[in-house]
Amino acid sequence: MQAFTKLTGIAAPMPKANVDTDQIIPARFLKSISRTGFGKNLFANFRYREDGSENPDFVLNQEPYRKAEILIAFENFGCGSSREHAPWALLDFGIRCVIAPDFADIFHNNSFKNGVLPVRLPREVCEQLIEDARMGGNARITVDLERDVVVRPNGEEIPFRIDPLRRHLLLNGLDDIGQTLQHAPAIDGYEAKQKASQPWLGAAA
Repeated sequence: MQAFTKLTGIAAPMPKANVDTDQIIPARFLKSISRTGFGKNLFANFRYREDGSENPDFVLNQEPYRKAEILIAFENFGCGSSREHAPWALLDFGIRCVIAPDFADIFHNNSFKNGVLPVRLPREVCEQLIEDARMGGNARITVDLERDVVVRPNGEEIPFRIDPLRRHLLLNGLDDIGQTLQHAPAIDGYEAKQKASQPWLGAAA
């Protein structure tokens, strides 16, 4: 998993509450267990018309937001089903951070496990950031996980809080497997002791 330390990028404004996981990645596209390839179908029902052409009114089809790395939305982002494909689709598109007043619990957990940083900020702050984002590519926003601040284009720093363990894992690019592998020497030592004390285990292997 790619570490998240500090990100300065274009933010896409999505002033919408209750964005559910079926809106993020519709169920008809859940045909793969690979984490890649979902970006082209992110928000597909909003991005494309029935004939498959792009909807020019949707923010991610507009410049400079085609290259957005941050998404700003309103309450209850990621509600609905528990599909892990939702953060996969965001990440595959290029979005590494979502800022909203709050998130659905399962989406919140899945985001950390896949390298997407969900930042909770008050509604009024999200509204300010959305106005910043609407200024386009010259109004870049910085999300600094090392310092736990979001920096507006005008230089104002807005603090946020992240669970210390999740912060550590994201700063170091550790998913569940990576976290386990940190203890590989202890695991190997334990298995060696078990085989030494019970030789038949080694024989069976």
